[in-house]
Order: sequence, then structure tokens, then C-alpha cells
Amino acid sequence: MADTLESKTVLVTGASKGVGKGIALELARRGCEIAVNYNSDRSGAEATVAEIAVLGRRAFAVQADVSDARAVDGMFGEVFARWPQLHILVNNAGMQVWKPLLDLEEPEWDRVIATNLKGCFLCTQRAARHMRQNAGGRIVNIGSGCNRYPFPNLVSYTASKGGIEMFTKVAAVELGKYGIAVNCVAPGAIEIERTKHEAADYAGTWAPLTPLGRVGQPLDVARAVAFFAGDAADFISGQTLFVDGGLFTHPIWPYPVGA
Repeated sequence: MADTLESKTVLVTGASKGVGKGIALELARRGCEIAVNYNSDRSGAEATVAEIAVLGRRAFAVQADVSDARAVDGMFGEVFARWPQLHILVNNAGMQVWKPLLDLEEPEWDRVIATNLKGCFLCTQRAARHMRQNAGGRIVNIGSGCNRYPFPNLVSYTASKGGIEMFTKVAAVELGKYGIAVNCVAPGAIEIERTKHEAADYAGTWAPLTPLGRVGQPLDVARAVAFFAGDAADFISGQTLFVDGGLFTHPIWPYPVGA
């Protein structure tokens, strides 16, 4: 039986669609109340809230650009105005720019690093200051397969996600004494709105390369996040869990596997 997270309060950043929405819905199914963060996609966030309501759980949308400290402070102010305690933070908000290293412009680099890495820092810091005073909590950061392998044409994204993995480890070491566990979930090829634009047949491109023979779905990532949020992960911190069907474990190997 899956861990119950009954009545736990959760803030999921970037939850208007894609992986973030999948995480919000799965945590709601496990019994959580959800703060659905969005930056510009208000209608998407409201749709996520509506789907959570159908599940019989409470949720609300909260706007903030996670790269902006004032906006993050305002978001946490809204969260704490509704809930006396935040139990779980999921740092999912992210973006990417698909360009070769030599063509990437400085503002593009800055925007990706600010959203993905700085946003993770700002939200973790604000949540952890609160959790320190409230008997601990759980923080789950969303990394990527590029934590393990470099992704060509995604240099800023790869740098930001690699930074998130090491940030996770440092945060776990520093925050453990307050009862705060910090872990990272690193998805592989996940089929969402954004990734479908990367290839004419995204699933057909990546499934043959994946040992389990399919691409991932948001629910696959969400279940890993729920594991880190639940009682089964009570003594786990500072770890990265790859949710990739074995994709980034598979070596470059010229012979048939198993032969």
C-alpha cells in the first residue's frame, strides 16, 4: 500500500502543467493539501487546482516568479496565511533554452540559471527557515538525467540541474540537524507538453533507447517524489533517485545486451 500523506501541506513550484502538475495530483491522491505555484500560466494552475478538488483535496494557486526574491517572499506569505505549517516543498519550476554553447546569449543563460538554480535556492531557504521552527520537513528537488550525462545544446539547463544535485547534498548536510530531509529526483525522458516539441515522435525516439522500453510519464516522477515525502524515506537524505527506465545507466555498448 502506498504511503499516506494525509493532511500534509505541500508547495509545488511550476505546477500548472507537465511534471509539476503530475506531482501535485499524485500528492493530492495521497492525502495532501497543495499550493500550486505558477509564473505566467494562471489558467493551467487553476485547472490543476480544479482537478485536485475533484479528488476531494484542498488546493489553491499562487503566482510567483521563483527567480525573484520578493516574489518568493510574497508566495510564502500567501502559503503561511492559509496554513500554520508547510510540511513538504517540491522545487520543480524550471525552463530551458535549446541552443549550442557558442550561440547561447548571456540573458538566456541568466534566465535559465535564475529560474532553475536560484529559484531552488530561494524556495529552499524560505521553506527551511520555517521548517526549522516546526519540527522539520521534506524538500524534494527536481533534477534531470543531465545530472549524470551532459545534454548537448542545453548547456545552461545542464549546468543548472547539475548545480541542483550538489545543492541538494549541501542542503541535506546543513539542514539535517533541524529534521529536514532534502533529496533529488532526476527524471529521464518524460513525455510532457514541452518535450513533445523536441522531436516529431518523442516517444518513438526515446523508448528504443530506454532499457524498460518506454518513455516516462509525469506519474512516474510523482511517485518518486511521494516516496521521498513519505515515512518510508524517514532516514534518507542527500540522495538522487534517477527515474529514467535505466536510460542513463545504459552504457555505449557495441554488442547486443545479454549476448
